[in-house]
Amino acid sequence: MTLAELFALTLITLHGPNGQEIDINPNEVSSVRDISVATEGHFGKGVRCLLFMTNGKVIGTAETCFDARRLIEEKR
Repeated sequence: MTLAELFALTLITLHGPNGQEIDINPNEVSSVRDISVATEGHFGKGVRCLLFMTNGKVIGTAETCFDARRLIEEKR
C-alpha cells in the first residue's frame, strides 16, 4: 500500500428521505440498523435505514439497510 492509498479518503453517497445527497466515510459507520416498529414514528417519512456513526450521530437514509451495507462493504 502506498502512502497516497493510506491517506485517501473514500466517501459513499447515500440519500436522505427527501432525496438530498449524503456523503459519508464508510469507515466511520459503527452500525447499520433497520427501522423497527418501536422506532418507526421517531424518524421522518421515507427513512428506511439508520446509520450510527462513530461520533455518535445517527443518519437516516432512504436506501434500505441491505443496499447501505452493500455500499459500505464495497468501499471498506
